[in-house]
Amino acid sequence: MDHLLLLSALAIGAGLALLVWGADRFVHGAAATARNLGVPPLIVGLTIVGFGTSAPEMLVSIVAAAQGNPALAVGNAVGSNITNIGLVLGATALTAPLRVRSGTLHREFPMAFLITLVTLLLMLDGALSRWDGIILLSGLGLMAYWMVTLGRRANRRDPLENEFEQEIPVGMSTTHALLWVVIGLALLLISSRALVWGAVNLAHAFGVSDLVIGLTVVAIGTSLPELAASVMSALKREPDIALGNVLGSNMFNMLAVIGFPALISPLRLDAALLERDMPIMIGLSIALFVMAYGFRGDGRITRWNGAILIAAYLGYLVLLYFTAAA
Repeated sequence: MDHLLLLSALAIGAGLALLVWGADRFVHGAAATARNLGVPPLIVGLTIVGFGTSAPEMLVSIVAAAQGNPALAVGNAVGSNITNIGLVLGATALTAPLRVRSGTLHREFPMAFLITLVTLLLMLDGALSRWDGIILLSGLGLMAYWMVTLGRRANRRDPLENEFEQEIPVGMSTTHALLWVVIGLALLLISSRALVWGAVNLAHAFGVSDLVIGLTVVAIGTSLPELAASVMSALKREPDIALGNVLGSNMFNMLAVIGFPALISPLRLDAALLERDMPIMIGLSIALFVMAYGFRGDGRITRWNGAILIAAYLGYLVLLYFTAAA
């Protein structure tokens, strides 16, 4: 058993490291490819970069569902959204206060909240069916279309356009970029299998559910790309990208990261997910919505706001510990 635990821990560590690097290479190559094909930077950022930052969660959830662990997949999606708002945005705001300047992001906030509510409605019967998966994945297609339309109609002076312009790779050949896409996807698949294997063994060894492991170890690990990208964006004084990373990831998580597992392996939901985790995710989403728009309309997420978000996240982990132990 000790050897299995050691191997599981090593698999999780190696899987997370490869997952972060693979996601970075995938996004790097896909963004450069799209730029070479003449796709405007804002559309690249809203779609390809948004999809790429959720690629770790997506691959982990697909692998988990395919291997008969759909609860881990759903826990990964919900836990990642809680982690993105509480830990990622909290740490980012502590690094540098964020101010929502982009009109595009102001349109994304209500959409992200609507997607969260629709997902909750589909979960209220205590199960996720294949039809629920089809609805969520259809929503993913509609969201992608909406984002492309939003990118085309956006004011070219939108700060988000300029920030994406600075970040998307320039001067990389299409062949080189496509090579990174392939390498990134291969690393994501390999690391996802290692991470799921290690996480499931760890859950069984310590007697906790797949859901709890998905909400914690896996969710934190798959949110590392968002954490790194958002903190770096804040340090570069690109607050709209930092916020856009979290919003895009959260929308993809609800639609794709839950949609694919539901389609592959329908499941009954743990009551704790609806009674504990979904309300906390929605509560944090409301808090972010209020902070982003601001009571005075300034849309400034301050360091104090960041501290509140991190405190809320730590409180959630404590609650999860005691409820899981019970």
